Amino acid sequence: MNKLNQSDMDLPKQSKTLAEPIKSITVNGCTMTLLGTAHVSKASADKVQELIATGQYDAVAVELCPSRHKVIVNPDAMAKMDLFQVIKKGQASMVAASLALGAFQQRMAEQLGIEPGAEMRVAIKDAQAAKLPVLLIDREIGTTMKRIYRNVSWWKRIVVFAGLIESVISKEKFSAAEIEKLKEGDVLESSFSKFAEDEKDLFRPLISERDEYMSARLIKECAENGYQHILVVIGAGHLKGMAQLLTSHSISNPDDRIARLDEIPPPSQWVKLIPSLIVVFILAGFVIGFMRGPEIGISMVVDWILITGGLSALGTAMALAHPLSILSAFLAAPLTTLHPAVGAGMVVAAVEAYLRKPKVSDFNRLRNDTTTLKGWWENQVTRILLIFIFSTLGAAIGTYVAGFRIFEQLSSS
Repeated sequence: MNKLNQSDMDLPKQSKTLAEPIKSITVNGCTMTLLGTAHVSKASADKVQELIATGQYDAVAVELCPSRHKVIVNPDAMAKMDLFQVIKKGQASMVAASLALGAFQQRMAEQLGIEPGAEMRVAIKDAQAAKLPVLLIDREIGTTMKRIYRNVSWWKRIVVFAGLIESVISKEKFSAAEIEKLKEGDVLESSFSKFAEDEKDLFRPLISERDEYMSARLIKECAENGYQHILVVIGAGHLKGMAQLLTSHSISNPDDRIARLDEIPPPSQWVKLIPSLIVVFILAGFVIGFMRGPEIGISMVVDWILITGGLSALGTAMALAHPLSILSAFLAAPLTTLHPAVGAGMVVAAVEAYLRKPKVSDFNRLRNDTTTLKGWWENQVTRILLIFIFSTLGAAIGTYVAGFRIFEQLSSS
Protein backbone atom coordinates (compact mmCIF):
# COMPACT_ATOMS: atom_id res chain seq x y z
CA MET A 1 0.00 0.00 0.00
CA ASN A 2 1.32 3.47 -0.82
CA LYS A 3 2.39 5.61 2.07
CA LEU A 4 0.99 9.02 1.22
CA ASN A 5 1.72 12.43 2.63
CA GLN A 6 -0.09 15.53 1.37
CA SER A 7 1.22 19.06 1.50
CA ASP A 8 -0.80 21.76 -0.17
CA MET A 9 1.81 24.28 -1.17
CA ASP A 10 0.97 27.96 -1.48
CA LEU A 11 2.06 29.58 -4.70
CA PRO A 12 4.82 32.16 -4.64
CA LYS A 13 3.48 35.69 -4.65
CA GLN A 14 4.60 36.33 -8.20
CA SER A 15 2.59 33.26 -9.37
CA LYS A 16 -0.71 34.32 -7.83
CA THR A 17 -1.29 36.76 -10.64
CA LEU A 18 -2.50 33.80 -12.64
CA ALA A 19 -5.35 32.12 -10.77
CA GLU A 20 -4.80 28.62 -12.11
CA PRO A 21 -5.64 26.00 -9.43
CA ILE A 22 -2.56 24.15 -8.22
CA LYS A 23 -1.90 21.51 -5.58
CA SER A 24 1.27 19.66 -4.60
CA ILE A 25 1.09 16.15 -3.18
CA THR A 26 3.91 13.87 -2.07
CA VAL A 27 3.54 10.14 -2.77
CA ASN A 28 6.28 7.82 -1.53
CA GLY A 29 8.87 10.56 -1.73
CA CYS A 30 7.79 11.80 -5.17
CA THR A 31 6.21 15.25 -5.27
CA MET A 32 3.48 15.75 -7.85
CA THR A 33 2.45 19.33 -8.59
CA LEU A 34 -1.03 19.15 -10.13
CA LEU A 35 -1.80 22.18 -12.29
CA GLY A 36 -5.47 22.51 -13.19
CA THR A 37 -5.70 24.21 -16.56
CA ALA A 38 -8.45 25.75 -18.64
CA HIS A 39 -7.89 24.66 -22.23
CA VAL A 40 -9.68 27.77 -23.53
CA SER A 41 -7.46 30.14 -21.56
CA LYS A 42 -4.14 31.63 -22.61
CA ALA A 43 -3.39 32.11 -18.92
CA SER A 44 -3.09 28.34 -18.52
CA ALA A 45 -0.47 28.10 -21.25
CA ASP A 46 1.40 30.99 -19.66
CA LYS A 47 1.31 29.28 -16.26
CA VAL A 48 2.68 26.03 -17.70
CA GLN A 49 5.52 27.95 -19.33
CA GLU A 50 6.23 29.82 -16.09
CA LEU A 51 6.39 26.66 -13.95
CA ILE A 52 8.63 24.67 -16.32
CA ALA A 53 11.02 27.66 -16.51
CA THR A 54 11.61 27.41 -12.72
CA GLY A 55 13.69 24.26 -13.26
CA GLN A 56 12.10 22.56 -10.25
CA TYR A 57 10.84 19.50 -12.13
CA ASP A 58 12.48 16.37 -13.46
CA ALA A 59 9.46 15.30 -15.57
CA VAL A 60 6.28 16.79 -17.05
CA ALA A 61 3.08 14.73 -17.21
CA VAL A 62 0.26 15.78 -19.54
CA GLU A 63 -3.38 14.80 -19.85
CA LEU A 64 -2.85 13.16 -23.23
CA CYS A 65 -2.97 9.61 -24.55
CA PRO A 66 -0.56 8.45 -27.30
CA SER A 67 -3.18 9.04 -30.02
CA ARG A 68 -3.98 12.61 -28.98
CA HIS A 69 -0.28 13.33 -28.43
CA LYS A 70 0.44 12.11 -31.96
CA VAL A 71 -2.12 14.54 -33.39
CA ILE A 72 -0.54 17.43 -31.48
CA VAL A 73 3.08 16.73 -32.43
CA ASN A 74 2.22 15.57 -35.94
CA PRO A 75 -0.89 17.38 -37.25
CA ASP A 76 -0.50 15.59 -40.59
CA ALA A 77 -0.81 12.14 -38.98
CA MET A 78 -4.44 11.86 -40.09
CA ALA A 79 -3.25 12.10 -43.70
CA LYS A 80 -1.46 8.79 -43.23
CA MET A 81 -4.56 6.97 -42.03
CA ASP A 82 -5.14 3.63 -43.77
CA LEU A 83 -8.84 3.91 -44.59
CA PHE A 84 -9.12 0.29 -45.73
CA GLN A 85 -7.77 -0.92 -42.38
CA VAL A 86 -10.17 1.38 -40.54
CA ILE A 87 -13.09 -0.16 -42.43
CA LYS A 88 -11.80 -3.72 -42.11
CA LYS A 89 -11.37 -3.42 -38.36
CA GLY A 90 -14.83 -1.91 -37.91
CA GLN A 91 -13.40 1.37 -36.64
CA ALA A 92 -15.18 3.68 -39.10
CA SER A 93 -17.81 4.79 -36.57
CA MET A 94 -15.14 5.47 -33.95
CA VAL A 95 -13.06 7.54 -36.38
CA ALA A 96 -16.17 9.48 -37.43
CA ALA A 97 -16.97 10.19 -33.77
CA SER A 98 -13.41 11.39 -33.16
CA LEU A 99 -13.62 13.71 -36.16
CA ALA A 100 -16.95 15.06 -34.88
CA LEU A 101 -15.37 15.80 -31.49
CA GLY A 102 -12.50 17.52 -33.27
CA ALA A 103 -14.96 19.59 -35.28
CA PHE A 104 -16.65 20.75 -32.07
CA GLN A 105 -13.32 21.81 -30.60
CA GLN A 106 -12.34 23.59 -33.81
CA ARG A 107 -15.65 25.50 -33.80
CA MET A 108 -14.98 26.51 -30.20
CA ALA A 109 -11.48 27.66 -31.13
CA GLU A 110 -12.72 29.81 -33.99
CA GLN A 111 -15.27 31.59 -31.79
CA LEU A 112 -12.95 32.21 -28.86
CA GLY A 113 -9.85 32.96 -30.89
CA ILE A 114 -7.79 30.35 -29.05
CA GLU A 115 -6.30 26.95 -29.76
CA PRO A 116 -7.78 24.16 -27.60
CA GLY A 117 -5.04 22.31 -25.77
CA ALA A 118 -2.56 25.19 -26.10
CA GLU A 119 -1.29 24.48 -22.59
CA MET A 120 -0.53 20.87 -23.61
CA ARG A 121 1.42 22.05 -26.64
CA VAL A 122 3.40 24.47 -24.49
CA ALA A 123 4.06 21.72 -21.91
CA ILE A 124 5.41 19.36 -24.57
CA LYS A 125 7.49 22.01 -26.32
CA ASP A 126 9.02 23.53 -23.18
CA ALA A 127 9.63 20.14 -21.56
CA GLN A 128 11.52 18.96 -24.61
CA ALA A 129 13.50 22.20 -24.72
CA ALA A 130 14.44 21.67 -21.06
CA LYS A 131 15.33 18.03 -21.83
CA LEU A 132 12.60 16.76 -19.47
CA PRO A 133 10.70 13.51 -20.16
CA VAL A 134 7.07 14.00 -21.22
CA LEU A 135 4.73 11.47 -19.58
CA LEU A 136 1.47 10.65 -21.40
CA ILE A 137 -0.77 9.66 -18.52
CA ASP A 138 -4.28 9.72 -20.00
CA ARG A 139 -6.15 6.65 -21.23
CA GLU A 140 -6.47 6.09 -24.97
CA ILE A 141 -9.40 8.10 -26.31
CA GLY A 142 -10.67 5.05 -28.23
CA THR A 143 -10.83 3.01 -25.02
CA THR A 144 -12.66 5.80 -23.21
CA MET A 145 -15.23 6.13 -26.00
CA LYS A 146 -15.78 2.37 -26.11
CA ARG A 147 -16.30 2.26 -22.35
CA ILE A 148 -18.79 5.13 -22.65
CA TYR A 149 -20.60 3.17 -25.35
CA ARG A 150 -20.72 0.02 -23.22
CA ASN A 151 -21.76 1.93 -20.10
CA VAL A 152 -24.98 3.42 -21.45
CA SER A 153 -28.26 1.94 -22.62
CA TRP A 154 -29.03 1.71 -26.32
CA TRP A 155 -31.33 4.75 -26.26
CA LYS A 156 -28.66 6.87 -24.56
CA ARG A 157 -26.26 5.79 -27.29
CA ILE A 158 -28.69 7.41 -29.73
CA VAL A 159 -28.60 10.58 -27.60
CA VAL A 160 -24.79 10.58 -27.71
CA PHE A 161 -24.79 9.98 -31.47
CA ALA A 162 -27.34 12.75 -32.00
CA GLY A 163 -25.25 15.05 -29.83
CA LEU A 164 -22.19 14.40 -31.93
CA ILE A 165 -24.15 15.27 -35.07
CA GLU A 166 -25.53 18.41 -33.41
CA SER A 167 -22.02 19.47 -32.41
CA VAL A 168 -21.05 19.43 -36.09
CA ILE A 169 -24.06 21.11 -37.68
CA SER A 170 -24.85 23.66 -34.95
CA LYS A 171 -23.81 27.25 -35.62
CA GLU A 172 -24.97 28.41 -32.21
CA LYS A 173 -22.53 30.70 -30.42
CA PHE A 174 -21.22 29.75 -27.00
CA SER A 175 -22.73 31.89 -24.25
CA ALA A 176 -20.59 33.49 -21.55
CA ALA A 177 -21.91 30.96 -19.02
CA GLU A 178 -21.05 28.03 -21.30
CA ILE A 179 -17.54 29.37 -21.88
CA GLU A 180 -16.99 29.61 -18.13
CA LYS A 181 -18.22 26.04 -17.75
CA LEU A 182 -15.86 24.86 -20.48
CA LYS A 183 -12.98 26.41 -18.54
CA GLU A 184 -13.74 24.09 -15.61
CA GLY A 185 -13.42 20.86 -17.56
CA ASP A 186 -11.06 19.23 -20.04
CA VAL A 187 -11.12 18.79 -23.81
CA LEU A 188 -13.15 15.59 -23.82
CA GLU A 189 -15.58 16.75 -21.14
CA SER A 190 -16.26 20.01 -22.96
CA SER A 191 -16.96 18.13 -26.18
CA PHE A 192 -19.68 16.11 -24.48
CA SER A 193 -20.98 18.87 -22.20
CA LYS A 194 -23.64 20.06 -24.61
CA PHE A 195 -25.49 16.75 -24.52
CA ALA A 196 -24.07 14.82 -21.56
CA GLU A 197 -24.95 17.16 -18.73
CA ASP A 198 -25.96 15.33 -15.53
CA GLU A 199 -25.53 11.94 -17.23
CA LYS A 200 -23.86 9.80 -14.57
CA ASP A 201 -23.44 6.91 -17.01
CA LEU A 202 -21.25 9.17 -19.14
CA PHE A 203 -19.48 10.86 -16.24
CA ARG A 204 -18.02 7.64 -14.84
CA PRO A 205 -15.94 6.55 -17.89
CA LEU A 206 -15.40 10.11 -19.11
CA ILE A 207 -14.16 11.75 -15.91
CA SER A 208 -13.88 9.63 -12.75
CA GLU A 209 -12.32 6.60 -14.47
CA ARG A 210 -9.74 8.85 -16.07
CA ASP A 211 -9.02 10.42 -12.66
CA GLU A 212 -8.18 6.91 -11.44
CA TYR A 213 -6.22 6.04 -14.57
CA MET A 214 -4.04 9.15 -14.53
CA SER A 215 -3.42 8.86 -10.77
CA ALA A 216 -2.34 5.23 -11.18
CA ARG A 217 -0.07 6.16 -14.09
CA LEU A 218 1.62 8.84 -11.98
CA ILE A 219 2.23 6.45 -9.10
CA LYS A 220 3.59 3.87 -11.55
CA GLU A 221 5.92 6.37 -13.25
CA CYS A 222 7.33 7.56 -9.93
CA ALA A 223 7.91 4.01 -8.69
CA GLU A 224 9.58 2.80 -11.89
CA ASN A 225 11.67 5.84 -12.82
CA GLY A 226 12.45 7.42 -9.48
CA TYR A 227 11.19 10.90 -10.34
CA GLN A 228 11.45 13.40 -7.48
CA HIS A 229 9.16 16.18 -8.69
CA ILE A 230 6.65 15.93 -11.56
CA LEU A 231 4.65 18.80 -13.01
CA VAL A 232 1.23 17.37 -13.91
CA VAL A 233 -0.75 19.39 -16.48
CA ILE A 234 -4.43 18.37 -16.34
CA GLY A 235 -7.83 19.91 -16.98
CA ALA A 236 -9.15 21.73 -13.92
CA GLY A 237 -12.08 19.31 -13.81
CA HIS A 238 -9.70 16.47 -12.87
CA LEU A 239 -7.82 18.28 -10.09
CA LYS A 240 -10.17 17.51 -7.19
CA GLY A 241 -10.70 13.85 -8.08
CA MET A 242 -7.02 13.10 -8.65
CA ALA A 243 -5.98 14.92 -5.48
CA GLN A 244 -8.41 12.81 -3.46
CA LEU A 245 -7.16 9.59 -5.02
CA LEU A 246 -3.50 10.44 -4.52
CA THR A 247 -4.01 11.38 -0.87
CA SER A 248 -6.01 8.23 -0.09
CA HIS A 249 -4.93 4.61 0.08
CA SER A 250 -7.19 3.48 -2.76
CA ILE A 251 -4.53 2.77 -5.40
CA SER A 252 -2.28 0.15 -3.83
CA ASN A 253 -1.56 -1.65 -7.12
CA PRO A 254 -1.32 0.82 -10.03
CA ASP A 255 -0.63 -1.88 -12.65
CA ASP A 256 -3.80 -3.74 -11.71
CA ARG A 257 -5.87 -0.54 -11.71
CA ILE A 258 -4.55 0.50 -15.13
CA ALA A 259 -5.21 -2.94 -16.63
CA ARG A 260 -8.75 -2.97 -15.27
CA LEU A 261 -9.54 0.49 -16.61
CA ASP A 262 -8.11 -0.44 -20.02
CA GLU A 263 -10.51 -3.36 -20.42
CA ILE A 264 -13.41 -3.03 -22.84
CA PRO A 265 -16.54 -4.38 -21.10
CA PRO A 266 -18.10 -7.18 -23.17
CA PRO A 267 -21.64 -6.65 -24.45
CA SER A 268 -24.38 -8.32 -22.47
CA GLN A 269 -25.29 -11.86 -23.44
CA TRP A 270 -28.66 -10.70 -24.73
CA VAL A 271 -27.03 -8.12 -26.99
CA LYS A 272 -24.71 -10.78 -28.37
CA LEU A 273 -27.60 -13.19 -28.94
CA ILE A 274 -30.02 -10.77 -30.61
CA PRO A 275 -28.37 -10.83 -34.10
CA SER A 276 -28.24 -14.64 -34.08
CA LEU A 277 -31.83 -14.89 -32.87
CA ILE A 278 -32.97 -12.55 -35.64
CA VAL A 279 -31.19 -14.66 -38.26
CA VAL A 280 -32.76 -17.84 -36.85
CA PHE A 281 -36.20 -16.19 -36.88
CA ILE A 282 -35.82 -14.99 -40.47
CA LEU A 283 -34.55 -18.31 -41.78
CA ALA A 284 -37.26 -20.16 -39.88
CA GLY A 285 -39.81 -17.81 -41.43
CA PHE A 286 -38.51 -18.63 -44.93
CA VAL A 287 -38.73 -22.36 -44.23
CA ILE A 288 -42.26 -22.13 -42.84
CA GLY A 289 -43.28 -19.91 -45.75
CA PHE A 290 -42.06 -22.40 -48.37
CA MET A 291 -43.71 -25.23 -46.45
CA ARG A 292 -47.03 -23.43 -46.68
CA GLY A 293 -46.53 -22.75 -50.36
CA PRO A 294 -43.84 -21.72 -52.87
CA GLU A 295 -45.65 -18.45 -53.55
CA ILE A 296 -45.54 -17.44 -49.87
CA GLY A 297 -41.87 -18.40 -49.51
CA ILE A 298 -40.84 -16.55 -52.67
CA SER A 299 -42.83 -13.49 -51.57
CA MET A 300 -40.98 -13.47 -48.24
CA VAL A 301 -37.58 -13.72 -49.91
CA VAL A 302 -38.45 -10.94 -52.36
CA ASP A 303 -39.67 -8.71 -49.53
CA TRP A 304 -36.46 -9.39 -47.60
CA ILE A 305 -34.27 -8.44 -50.58
CA LEU A 306 -36.25 -5.33 -51.48
CA ILE A 307 -36.57 -4.00 -47.93
CA THR A 308 -33.07 -4.67 -46.56
CA GLY A 309 -31.33 -3.94 -49.86
CA GLY A 310 -33.53 -0.96 -50.62
CA LEU A 311 -33.07 0.78 -47.26
CA SER A 312 -29.32 0.13 -47.24
CA ALA A 313 -29.07 1.50 -50.78
CA LEU A 314 -31.16 4.51 -49.73
CA GLY A 315 -28.78 5.23 -46.85
CA THR A 316 -25.82 4.88 -49.21
CA ALA A 317 -27.44 7.26 -51.68
CA MET A 318 -28.04 9.80 -48.90
CA ALA A 319 -24.26 9.90 -48.45
CA LEU A 320 -23.91 10.71 -52.19
CA ALA A 321 -22.05 7.50 -52.93
CA HIS A 322 -20.95 6.26 -56.35
CA PRO A 323 -23.80 4.52 -58.25
CA LEU A 324 -21.93 1.22 -58.08
CA SER A 325 -21.61 1.63 -54.31
CA ILE A 326 -25.37 2.11 -54.10
CA LEU A 327 -25.84 -1.04 -56.17
CA SER A 328 -23.42 -2.94 -53.93
CA ALA A 329 -25.46 -1.88 -50.90
CA PHE A 330 -28.62 -3.27 -52.49
CA LEU A 331 -26.90 -6.56 -53.30
CA ALA A 332 -24.89 -6.93 -50.09
CA ALA A 333 -27.46 -6.02 -47.43
CA PRO A 334 -29.83 -9.00 -47.93
CA LEU A 335 -26.86 -11.36 -47.44
CA THR A 336 -24.82 -9.54 -44.77
CA THR A 337 -27.89 -9.06 -42.56
CA LEU A 338 -28.06 -12.87 -42.34
CA HIS A 339 -24.40 -13.05 -41.27
CA PRO A 340 -23.86 -11.29 -37.89
CA ALA A 341 -20.08 -11.15 -38.35
CA VAL A 342 -20.20 -9.12 -41.59
CA GLY A 343 -21.92 -5.77 -41.97
CA ALA A 344 -23.23 -4.16 -45.13
CA GLY A 345 -21.31 -1.00 -44.27
CA MET A 346 -17.98 -2.79 -44.45
CA VAL A 347 -18.69 -4.03 -47.97
CA VAL A 348 -20.16 -0.78 -49.29
CA ALA A 349 -17.49 1.48 -47.77
CA ALA A 350 -14.76 -0.74 -49.20
CA VAL A 351 -16.35 -0.53 -52.66
CA GLU A 352 -16.61 3.25 -52.41
CA ALA A 353 -12.98 3.56 -51.25
CA TYR A 354 -11.91 1.45 -54.25
CA LEU A 355 -13.99 3.41 -56.75
CA ARG A 356 -13.18 6.85 -55.34
CA LYS A 357 -9.84 6.68 -53.63
CA PRO A 358 -9.39 9.62 -51.23
CA LYS A 359 -6.68 12.06 -52.29
CA VAL A 360 -3.97 13.41 -50.03
CA SER A 361 -5.76 16.76 -50.18
CA ASP A 362 -8.88 15.13 -48.68
CA PHE A 363 -6.89 14.03 -45.63
CA ASN A 364 -5.18 17.40 -45.35
CA ARG A 365 -8.54 19.21 -45.35
CA LEU A 366 -10.13 17.00 -42.68
CA ARG A 367 -9.63 19.49 -39.87
CA ASN A 368 -11.50 22.25 -41.71
CA ASP A 369 -14.02 20.18 -43.67
CA THR A 370 -15.39 18.43 -40.58
CA THR A 371 -16.48 21.72 -39.05
CA THR A 372 -19.37 22.04 -41.53
CA LEU A 373 -22.12 19.64 -42.53
CA LYS A 374 -21.41 20.33 -46.20
CA GLY A 375 -17.76 19.50 -45.69
CA TRP A 376 -18.57 15.97 -44.48
CA TRP A 377 -20.19 15.24 -47.85
CA GLU A 378 -17.58 17.02 -49.98
CA ASN A 379 -14.51 15.42 -48.39
CA GLN A 380 -14.09 11.88 -49.73
CA VAL A 381 -12.64 10.55 -46.47
CA THR A 382 -15.60 11.63 -44.35
CA ARG A 383 -18.05 10.71 -47.10
CA ILE A 384 -16.78 7.12 -46.98
CA LEU A 385 -17.30 7.13 -43.21
CA LEU A 386 -20.84 8.44 -43.75
CA ILE A 387 -21.46 5.74 -46.34
CA PHE A 388 -20.37 3.10 -43.82
CA ILE A 389 -22.71 4.49 -41.15
CA PHE A 390 -25.73 5.18 -43.36
CA SER A 391 -25.60 1.87 -45.24
CA THR A 392 -25.25 0.01 -41.94
CA LEU A 393 -28.19 1.87 -40.40
CA GLY A 394 -30.29 1.29 -43.51
CA ALA A 395 -29.58 -2.44 -43.43
CA ALA A 396 -30.31 -2.61 -39.68
CA ILE A 397 -33.64 -0.81 -40.05
CA GLY A 398 -34.46 -2.98 -43.06
CA THR A 399 -33.82 -6.13 -41.01
CA TYR A 400 -36.47 -5.20 -38.45
CA VAL A 401 -38.95 -3.89 -41.02
CA ALA A 402 -38.57 -7.00 -43.18
CA GLY A 403 -38.76 -9.19 -40.08
CA PHE A 404 -42.11 -7.69 -39.10
CA ARG A 405 -43.29 -8.09 -42.70
CA ILE A 406 -42.42 -11.80 -42.64
CA PHE A 407 -44.23 -12.20 -39.30
CA GLU A 408 -47.34 -10.53 -40.79
CA GLN A 409 -47.28 -12.87 -43.78
CA LEU A 410 -46.98 -15.92 -41.53
CA SER A 411 -49.82 -14.70 -39.36
CA SER A 412 -52.18 -14.01 -42.27
CA SER A 413 -51.43 -17.10 -44.36
